[in-house]
Amino acid sequence: MHMATSDWIGFTGVALMLIAYLLNLVGRLSKDGLTYLLLNIIGGALSCMASVLIRYLPFVVLESVWTVVSLAALINYFRDRG
Repeated sequence: MHMATSDWIGFTGVALMLIAYLLNLVGRLSKDGLTYLLLNIIGGALSCMASVLIRYLPFVVLESVWTVVSLAALINYFRDRG
């Protein structure tokens, strides 16, 4: 099976988000931790990019909101630490 560039980008993004979720569920990552937030931001952004490339608007909206919410949490993370 041939995978397009958009497939690789999307799979990578989804994998990062799922890894963050799984590690949080098993207690290895805190939902308030920097690693968790970064995995969600990068994963969401990559998934959004893949959705743009395949022109699938519902997931562009979903993944862009996911990324923005994660960015807001990252801003709060640094604000609380500083």
